Amino acid sequence: MTTRPLPYSNELHQRAHQFLVEEAHLLDNARMDEWLELLCPDIEYVMPATVTAMRGSGDRSTIDHLREDWYSLRKRVERLATERAWTEDPPSRVRHYVTNVRTFAGDQPDELVVESAVLLFRSRGDDRAPELVSAGRTDTLRLLPDDGLRLRRRIVHVDEAVLRTQNLAILL
Repeated sequence: MTTRPLPYSNELHQRAHQFLVEEAHLLDNARMDEWLELLCPDIEYVMPATVTAMRGSGDRSTIDHLREDWYSLRKRVERLATERAWTEDPPSRVRHYVTNVRTFAGDQPDELVVESAVLLFRSRGDDRAPELVSAGRTDTLRLLPDDGLRLRRRIVHVDEAVLRTQNLAILL
């Protein structure tokens, strides 16, 4: 970001941080229908593939692990609630650790840009080793007239070039 972050004592920073903490709580407790309510109808949820390249090579990835919108996220949540969600049988036990939260004024007067780091702990079954996924996120939060915040855009930059997780049925 080129602009200065809002001070940590700023009310908008506090609200954005609280939003991320509450969102993590919903995801950790598989309250996916409630999580969907935090999203704007024009949500963009993107996880670009990480490419390891030499400095100055200009190599950039044009492949995404995920590129979701409202429709696809809603369908994902609906499918996870069925018996046909084999990738989540047994269901994952997850814990999102959200830290390093920095908040900036957005391009639009009703938006905030929030950078954060997330560490996801995931455990499945009794005989598999747990997984850790580390990532940086850049979120755009929309300020609604009723004093609420909604997630408008999320870009997740995973710290590893090779994901060491069985699947991406979980959300960062």
